[in-house]
Amino acid sequence: MRAVKSDTYSIKELACEFGVTPRTLRHYEDQGLLTPERQGQNRIYHANDRVRLAWILRGKRVGFSLQEIGEMLDLYDIGDGRETQRSVTVEKCRSRIRALEEQRDDINATIDELQEFCELIANLVRDNKNDQWIRRDTGEPLRHYPPRN
Repeated sequence: MRAVKSDTYSIKELACEFGVTPRTLRHYEDQGLLTPERQGQNRIYHANDRVRLAWILRGKRVGFSLQEIGEMLDLYDIGDGRETQRSVTVEKCRSRIRALEEQRDDINATIDELQEFCELIANLVRDNKNDQWIRRDTGEPLRHYPPRN
């Protein structure tokens, strides 16, 4: 495998370095995210392709779609010293963080509800004499669970 500072990379070298398949690189090329040079049937990747691939894979890891990643990558060379790319990327990242925090809150609420439900069910005992379920901790009958047969 070539050193990171190489000027060019084959599809196999780049795929191996990043732990992806050549098919993945071709897919990113089909999506317009990578634009390797062609020499006959061979794809020749340059340092900028390597940087773009790192950006793509990081974006995917944190949940961005390929379309969102492409929008951020397209802002690289608009001539403003990458200021627009930076600000758009920061806003997309903050938006993604908010969405993940909301998901986390929903998951935590579901976990809490499941724990309460589990504790309730584990705490029930059957009172066959009165044909009902009783809460072990309070001795109170439980209404509505489980349904009678």
